[in-house]
Amino acid sequence: MSGAAVSGAAASAVPSGRGAARVRPARAHVAAVPDAVPAAAGTHAHDAEERTRDRVLNAVLEHGPISAAELGDLLGFTPAAVRRHLDHLARTGVIEVKRVARAGAGAGRPARRYVLSSQGQSNLGNDYLDIASVALRRLGEAAGPEAVRQFAVERFADMERRYAPEIEQAGPDITARAQALSAALSRDGFVASAQSIEAKAPLPAALSSVQLCQGHCPIQHLAAQFPVFCDVETDVFSRLVGVDVRRLSTLARGGHVCTTHIPTGRPAAVGTPSPAAPVNPDEVSNHLQERP
Repeated sequence: MSGAAVSGAAASAVPSGRGAARVRPARAHVAAVPDAVPAAAGTHAHDAEERTRDRVLNAVLEHGPISAAELGDLLGFTPAAVRRHLDHLARTGVIEVKRVARAGAGAGRPARRYVLSSQGQSNLGNDYLDIASVALRRLGEAAGPEAVRQFAVERFADMERRYAPEIEQAGPDITARAQALSAALSRDGFVASAQSIEAKAPLPAALSSVQLCQGHCPIQHLAAQFPVFCDVETDVFSRLVGVDVRRLSTLARGGHVCTTHIPTGRPAAVGTPSPAAPVNPDEVSNHLQERP
């Protein structure tokens, strides 16, 4: 019952001369019913809108950079509906627009593609990262950079142990191994994808590759302060797929995804991955690539 209806019912319940004989409470009660229906309908509509917006956000996370038209085709939404949700997500700061050159050089403005912003990445969950950052800083001050690197090696050792059997089952084909790695990463919440890039003549087939992309990193802000985490992860990827790989971009350095270049022109060195070897802390980091 609305506040007005309650007040009306209370007032008409008090005897007041000839007006006391009227049956006002029933009329006030009937008037309150229509007030409740729009409120409930509005709540349901708001919830449905939020669920749809979450679908759009998740699609941008998984498939970005992606255009509004591609999102509409992927989700089955009209262009107007997609743009309404994209505009809202952009206003709240969780996504941003990337200008991407269209395929084939020529006239025309770069295409608008949507990706998750740094704020959007943070909103996905960075619990305890501030505490971890302080702890690692103290560790580095007390025991030096190699102690921080060893911490990162131990953190990624569990990933390597878990992923290795699954990737070995993919056999010696590099592309198959990269796809197996992508599937394992996605299962752990990294929102990964593996795209084959075939070298076209006159380029030799040996230049073919797979680009492994990760749309989310649970330690993005930690890795921005301690790039050794990205370096150690790259080393793990190399051992898992069986070839030397190269990081093209990272979320920690401002890229819209972490991108790893995996050459497929030679067979994998199949076998049990060897433990990470220590490196010189002064060595130039493989992580030092800029925004693509």
